[in-house]
Amino acid sequence: MKTLRALFENYVLVCTLSSWATAQVCKFIINYFLNHEIKLERLSGAGGMPSAHSATVTALVISCARFEGIGSTFFAIAVALAAVVIYDAMGVRHEAGEHAKIINQMMKDSKANADEKEDPDFKELKEMLGHTPIEVVGGVMTGMLVPLIIPVP
Repeated sequence: MKTLRALFENYVLVCTLSSWATAQVCKFIINYFLNHEIKLERLSGAGGMPSAHSATVTALVISCARFEGIGSTFFAIAVALAAVVIYDAMGVRHEAGEHAKIINQMMKDSKANADEKEDPDFKELKEMLGHTPIEVVGGVMTGMLVPLIIPVP
């Protein structure tokens, strides 16, 4: 019981997880208003606005700065981790999603041209993997806001 309580009292962890959850809920709401459909996958899935990856690591940086100070080793580790995660979300994973779109379209086109029946083994590739720069900015802003709202103990 003591361990569970310690987890809920960990300022950095609470801020980080709260930022992730806030970004995922925002993503769900934004998707609903843009597409007029309820997609529960948006509550946990990657890609979309705002970037939950960016929100999470930004909250980690801000909460470490507020709790440990910018001279701490924890802050330095958080900054390095954030740089890698944000670069990956906007670069590599975004490009992988773009490739998935092209491959999925090629598979659809080849079936249409060949009048083939549906291949039961083919599973469409997930296209929402990474983020555009504006989605990353939205995530960074979310990740900055949440730790500034939650008071430092």
